[in-house]
Amino acid sequence: MQLNSGDDVAANLQRTDTLIRQAADRGAQLVLLPENFALMSSGNDAKRRFAHQQLPTVISHLEQLAKQLGLWIIAGSLLTPDRESNRLRNSALLFSPQGECRVRYHKMHLFDATLAGRERYQESHLCRAGERPVQVAVQGWTIGLAICFDLRFPSLFQHYRSHGCHILTIPAAFTATTGRDHWQPLLQARAIETQCFVLAAAQTGPHPGGRATWGHTMIIDPWGRILTELPEGEGIVHATLHPGLLTEVRQAIPMEVPACTGIHNG
Repeated sequence: MQLNSGDDVAANLQRTDTLIRQAADRGAQLVLLPENFALMSSGNDAKRRFAHQQLPTVISHLEQLAKQLGLWIIAGSLLTPDRESNRLRNSALLFSPQGECRVRYHKMHLFDATLAGRERYQESHLCRAGERPVQVAVQGWTIGLAICFDLRFPSLFQHYRSHGCHILTIPAAFTATTGRDHWQPLLQARAIETQCFVLAAAQTGPHPGGRATWGHTMIIDPWGRILTELPEGEGIVHATLHPGLLTEVRQAIPMEVPACTGIHNG
């Protein structure tokens, strides 16, 4: 799914709901939402208010929607309170067709960067980094969870491959500045080096505070081929993932992937 989220949580959730229902009508069994789908705000006060006041409503809505539609939904990321500090977590939540939140993954690599000397991002000032990878079994597939800036750290994805993952999910709000040159090559590299399907759901267009995101939501197969892509605008992309292709690619080019250690926070 691709969104142009802003600072109106109710409006963001309404558009998300509409697109999830469209995906269900097309036969989807798993839906991936972008990073910060419920709130793209430039203000830290708004982000804290969301995490401490509005988050329960969003979670309840997704639980009900997943159950109603019989879908697995990965809420690409939501800002959630951190119980051990006064900061937040950037978290991906998986909801089952029974309406249960099964797992949470906290973004391990936080986006602290200065781009072209004018765009400055300090995610670590607001959020606390996650400490561990999270994978989950969904209908015979094993999925490794990641969020946006994690994409630049191949050791995380090698860990997932070495632990039996077939699919990597990468919701993002990649900046237009970095996305233009880095988004697609990095996604294809992660697919090729792990021989996994990659699902990448993105934010697109302008957002409050002058931020612009790259879009180009896509699904990539284990050979590195783009199966489907949405360059701009809100909408959904969908594809049927075939286990046979995964087996074919891994048999064609056998790769011994050792169990990785030393997964570090950014």
